Amino acid sequence: MEIIEYIENAKKKDQIAFTFLLYYYWNDVYGFMLTRTENETDAEDITIETFAKAFDKIALYNSEFQFNTWLIAIAKNVHIDLLRKKKSSLFITINEEEKNSAYSVADSTPSAEDSLIIEQNLSQLLQYIKVLKPHYQEVIQLRYFQEMSYQEIANQLEEPLNNIKIKLLRAKKLLAEIIENKG
Repeated sequence: MEIIEYIENAKKKDQIAFTFLLYYYWNDVYGFMLTRTENETDAEDITIETFAKAFDKIALYNSEFQFNTWLIAIAKNVHIDLLRKKKSSLFITINEEEKNSAYSVADSTPSAEDSLIIEQNLSQLLQYIKVLKPHYQEVIQLRYFQEMSYQEIANQLEEPLNNIKIKLLRAKKLLAEIIENKG
């Protein structure tokens, strides 16, 4: 089957086609992002996000362009968004009153109320995660709570790296749908 056939099947929500496209183009996107970010974790995260966005919007793909060019364009935008988020979190504009009150703060530890809110949000997230199938729960747990790399997860679960990437991609998408439906 030719690439264009896989793309057409992916437009029809064929999971085999999605898996093939992810496997076939992973190195192109990951290699490009690794060169740009010089950070394996960021490159992996951006690549996963790229494929998630591409698969969500695959109906918009214009076959006049190469598929990998389209993916790289998405990856660039995901990277730019990531940089903007990092930059905006670094710089906060405050007025004079806020600046003066900041100096009078004696303790920067979270208040009891702050701790409760954080605990409730985490508890709610864990409840959403429990709705997922066990194999999705496991990869989410390993990646985001134990902060393991994709390769470490693959080694621990004794599965191919690409299977882990696909499981994480699907798990994140399903979790987002669960949160959106219940939120």
